[in-house]
Amino acid sequence: MKHKTRSRLVKTPPYKNKTTLIVYLILRALIIFALVRAVLRGDYESVFLCTLSLVLLLMPSILQRKLDITLPGAMEIIILLFIFAAEILGELASFYVRVPNWDTMLHTVNGFLCAAIGFALVDMLNRNERFSFELSPVYLAIVAFCFSMTVGVLWEFFEFAADRFIGLDMQKDTVVKAIGSVALDPSMSNKVIHIKDISDVIIVHSDGSSQALGLGGYLDIGLYDTMKDLFVNFIGAVVFSFIGFFYVKQQGKGKLASSFIPKVNMELEAEAAAEETMCKEK
Repeated sequence: MKHKTRSRLVKTPPYKNKTTLIVYLILRALIIFALVRAVLRGDYESVFLCTLSLVLLLMPSILQRKLDITLPGAMEIIILLFIFAAEILGELASFYVRVPNWDTMLHTVNGFLCAAIGFALVDMLNRNERFSFELSPVYLAIVAFCFSMTVGVLWEFFEFAADRFIGLDMQKDTVVKAIGSVALDPSMSNKVIHIKDISDVIIVHSDGSSQALGLGGYLDIGLYDTMKDLFVNFIGAVVFSFIGFFYVKQQGKGKLASSFIPKVNMELEAEAAAEETMCKEK
């Protein structure tokens, strides 16, 4: 009987949760529709994004097989929706520009998810009998927070590199009404010169021609967007770090945290065997 339980757990498909499977199939169908539409229009950039999205949708399944773990259904669904919201809605449907705070929402979710992933990786090592150390709940929470923030910083590096070397605009610009800079100080004495009530920016080209942008202010190049993204990533990371701390403190009894923390399949087998033994004793 024990052998059958083991076989059932190991050979179950990664998308064993019915709700997760339905979400996956719906999102894949929508992406394929967008892919076909992009091909017919000759929009090869969108074709690339759709293809990339289809590959990314498979990542949770691949990771579960390679690492021999089981992702909670809630976490799988959020990851799938996050990929669709970032690549298809954000890029193809221009939600980053059309929907206020769309990018902010995604970065907040990203901070939360990355903290969950970092916490899970260390937590699985912490429970592994092959390792002789046992980390405290505080340390696990700190590691989860640092992992999430590191991923957030690396992503901002990627956005800057894409804008600088490829000519994209991943770091969306912000219109501001005032600036302060020591570069405007003619005496070069490190004095901050403030310019307030900026209503427009005029571009003077090398040939002497000029162009008013009509922005209603000064165009900040990516700084505000980067800092905002890191701040909301920080919020998401802090939220899950607190959740993870109490999860470990309560010895894995937290329902919310357990919805986002993967489990090693051997642990699931042990739990199933324990339940089976209890049923036999009763």
